Amino acid sequence: MEPAPTSPKPNPTPGGGRLLAKRPLAGRQMPAGAAPAATGARPAVVSLSWEHEDIENRWGLFKGGRFTSVNKILSFIVAAGISAVFLWLMDELYRGASSLHHIGEMFVRPGNLYATGPATLFFFWGVVISLVKIPKLRLQRRALELAAVPQHREFVLNETTAKTVLDRVRSLVDDTRYFILLNRIDRALSNLHNIGGVSDVSTILKAQSENDENQVASSYAMIHAMIWAIPVLGFVGTVLGLSIAIQKFTGALTGTTDINQIKDHLKEVTAGLSTAFETTLVGLAFALLLHLLSDLVQQKETDFLDECNEYCQAHVISKLRVRPKEGNAE
Repeated sequence: MEPAPTSPKPNPTPGGGRLLAKRPLAGRQMPAGAAPAATGARPAVVSLSWEHEDIENRWGLFKGGRFTSVNKILSFIVAAGISAVFLWLMDELYRGASSLHHIGEMFVRPGNLYATGPATLFFFWGVVISLVKIPKLRLQRRALELAAVPQHREFVLNETTAKTVLDRVRSLVDDTRYFILLNRIDRALSNLHNIGGVSDVSTILKAQSENDENQVASSYAMIHAMIWAIPVLGFVGTVLGLSIAIQKFTGALTGTTDINQIKDHLKEVTAGLSTAFETTLVGLAFALLLHLLSDLVQQKETDFLDECNEYCQAHVISKLRVRPKEGNAE
């Protein structure tokens, strides 16, 4: 009697090993109905790496902000250190006998520090945020040079070629979510199978463009708050200085009738007036410099967003050849 045949053990892979599913890029979702691409895992070699090339990530202390946003905690720590060094230098000038003695006196005079100290911190915090934005913007601008979408005139975008372009875009960087231009292209092409016409793609890109503009504008909210707060601190110093001057002047008139003692009291009155005007000067000067710097950087970001809009119009929308859905076909 022949032995009963035994059923072979299931072998999911030709080599008998365990089947391992490729993990897609973090934060990236596969479009509904699309087949998983062969390059679904994070690419080993990329042209641009936000994780390694972003200036905040290179410092390794805190995670960098998305796009051109700056990590507030990291920028505050850097600004606090710079402010401490700056005020120390002003104190050295104040104690010295150089021609710059009066500049140091404006910042570290005992009655001035209540206003000039916080104003200095806010000023350098805004400066650090603005300056850190420059290399972050430079990294974003490099995405324009990648030629993610083929540039030749004969190329057209449809559901078939869009998948190829999408795979290419995702292979150029570690994550398209952190690049303004590539994130727009990814969003539009990922939903191409649900789109009924070129106008729908244009609508998606326009909506994403508005989101990017709002994201960039919100990244300046902290700087705008500081530009408002710095002169207010200067005016607070003005009020404190005038209060001190009035108090000392009243004491000079009521405390004695000796002319020499009155003169000594008047010196304290002028010190209070100096506090009033010096803190106002420091606040207005810091606010003006920070306003000019932030406007310069923001203009560069606005120009970059315009270039992204032109790129999407020239290399995405103008090359689309989308077939109408069956329900819309005549």
